[in-house]
Amino acid sequence: MKKRIPKFKNEDKEREFWATHDSTEHINWNKGKRVILSNLKPSIRTISLRLPESMIEELKLLANKRDVPYQSLLKIFLAERIDEELKMAKA
Repeated sequence: MKKRIPKFKNEDKEREFWATHDSTEHINWNKGKRVILSNLKPSIRTISLRLPESMIEELKLLANKRDVPYQSLLKIFLAERIDEELKMAKA
């Protein structure tokens, strides 16, 4: 039998509790199930990126052919390349 999780007055008290207690005393993680939280939006951060104008124009042309905004296409390209690099690093 696992210990009961106490009721907390606020998030600060809860954070303080979990910082000093082991969750395995309260939760059986072996019975946990994976869930997909599809409505969560990933955290984004704005960055400044300097690119040659010719590269931006070419990106806009490619994006126009795919009917997507060029910033979105750039994110797709980056995500694909990051995946490739990570797969190569694991090999």
